[in-house]
Amino acid sequence: MSELADLKGLRVLVVEDEMMVSMLIEDMLSDLGCTVVGPASRLDEAIDLVKSSTIDCAVLDVNLGGQPIFPVADLLREKGAPFAFATGYGDAGLREADRGTPVLQKPFREGDLARVLGELRARVG
Repeated sequence: MSELADLKGLRVLVVEDEMMVSMLIEDMLSDLGCTVVGPASRLDEAIDLVKSSTIDCAVLDVNLGGQPIFPVADLLREKGAPFAFATGYGDAGLREADRGTPVLQKPFREGDLARVLGELRARVG
């Protein structure tokens, strides 16, 4: 239970282009005591949020309507904000630079999200 307490107040950027999936992730994050930043469903929205918001970590859909999420991942990396990718394809669609980044295999459960957020929390400065 202390693991969940460690997630309380964590500011998590959600980038997901499927509205129902986004809503599900938001609900899970709320249940875990996290603060949702966004969500963003488009690349430009996500970039704006990264530049203008206080973010502890992020959950990024790898493919936003045919656009890869990598510019957002690069911005988060520059800011020192850890992130996880959410995808149905595992790490197959990731760049070499992103190997080793946590991946949430869609569909995932709240427990999976909590585990990955715990990993990201450990990396938050």
